[in-house]
Amino acid sequence: MKNKKTLEDLRNEIDAVDQEIVQAINRRTEIVLQVGSLKNSRNAQIYAPDREYEVYKKVFALNNGPIRNKSLESIYREIMSASLALEREIVIAFMGPAGSFSHQACTQKFGSSLPFVAQRTIQDVFKAVEKGECDYGVVPVENSTEGGVIDTLDMFIDTSVKICSEIAVPINNCFMSKSHDVKILERIYSHPQPLGQCRQWIFTHFPHLEVIEVPSTSRAAQMAAEDPQSAAIASELCATINGLNILYKSIQDVARNVTRFAVIGSESPKRTGNDKTSMVIFLHDRVGALYDMLLYFKGHNLNLTRIESRPSKRRPWEYYFFIDFIGHCEDMHVIDLLENLKQHCEFIKILGSYPIYKEPSEEQ
Repeated sequence: MKNKKTLEDLRNEIDAVDQEIVQAINRRTEIVLQVGSLKNSRNAQIYAPDREYEVYKKVFALNNGPIRNKSLESIYREIMSASLALEREIVIAFMGPAGSFSHQACTQKFGSSLPFVAQRTIQDVFKAVEKGECDYGVVPVENSTEGGVIDTLDMFIDTSVKICSEIAVPINNCFMSKSHDVKILERIYSHPQPLGQCRQWIFTHFPHLEVIEVPSTSRAAQMAAEDPQSAAIASELCATINGLNILYKSIQDVARNVTRFAVIGSESPKRTGNDKTSMVIFLHDRVGALYDMLLYFKGHNLNLTRIESRPSKRRPWEYYFFIDFIGHCEDMHVIDLLENLKQHCEFIKILGSYPIYKEPSEEQ
């Protein structure tokens, strides 16, 4: 009968595997640097969301366990983040200060090796990317409870940036304060979106408190840290950064609360075969215009995943329509669709085609 391995034997095996892992990562990084050199010589984008999608897809297909795909995604996110940082420093803008949900989305998308630059507002994120001060930006597009983020939608109309990727982030809102005593609280600070997501909870627990809207959840936490009679609704990370006490966790009215973020840049990625396109249109003012437009999507067998209107700000009671659908603007049936729509729309703007984000399965 074979002797069982000792703890020291097993640890020695782990050490040997670690050596192989480090050597393999460095071999991979050397090849990545060659890729980066080729891209730089052609003035091509260093970050390629279509390639990122293919890497995750292949890695998950290779995985036979016992490690879960979600854990494997986290590992490869950091490997790719470190590789990107070596190819060329890519700067990512987000609405700050640090600790905001946009900051969390940056880390979840790009890992921890790239520099993130906090901007005061969503508008500032768009401007930083459009002016070339930052390579990419991460902005909230819509929330599963509150719908579209107005500032983001308006900036898509007013700027030339493109959506090049997306990510969905679970949002757990926390109620925090410098004080442990809720009886002394007089006001609550937060961004309009979390306030809407927690509207019923606030009404039930603190109907007497003044509710004050601020530019971001991280700014709300900063303000609450300056005044013990104030509270903030923000993330756990905000509480940690600002030294606040979390008095209540997960206070959102709907348990499954998710915000979809877009990565914005100067151009859209190549097609992967599993893509989404975002666009904005302005219809001619006539009876049945919206109905006729929707028929074109049906006729081209294209699945709409979102349609939302926003006032045009040109004339009263005229609206832009923001539309997401499955497909890439390089697909032939999408090209045909756009040609048809040009005849019926006063204005069409493609915001970008990009890989569809799907959270990795917990299964191998």
